[in-house]
Amino acid sequence: MEKNHPQDNKRAEPTKSELEILQVLWQVGPSTVRTVNEKLNEQREVNYSSTLKLMQIMLDKGLLHRDANDRSHVYRPADHPEKVQSQVVRGLRDLAFGGSTSSLVLRALGSGSATPEELEEIKRLIEEMQKKP
Repeated sequence: MEKNHPQDNKRAEPTKSELEILQVLWQVGPSTVRTVNEKLNEQREVNYSSTLKLMQIMLDKGLLHRDANDRSHVYRPADHPEKVQSQVVRGLRDLAFGGSTSSLVLRALGSGSATPEELEEIKRLIEEMQKKP
């Protein structure tokens, strides 16, 4: 298993296209470039060579690991979705909301796209956070 750049907790923040690839790998599991490309093409047309190049960049950035034991290289995400999502949210909060978590949350909730179930989950999370010392 190849591990490039074993940077502990600070990886490069993924771009939108890189996040699309990570989503595929989180859903499907470790996959070849061809499998990832086929999944991406279910949403929009993407050239195989573009997917390959992007996944090589992601490997160099430490976002992916590659198993080169077989003829077909198999890629997997370097981190769990929750860790990457937290990193992206922190970056968005800092960049677009001046570091204000409340502004980020208020804007997200103000968009009106939260379902009643999601609002209940948010209420539950707030209640849990208020109970902590």
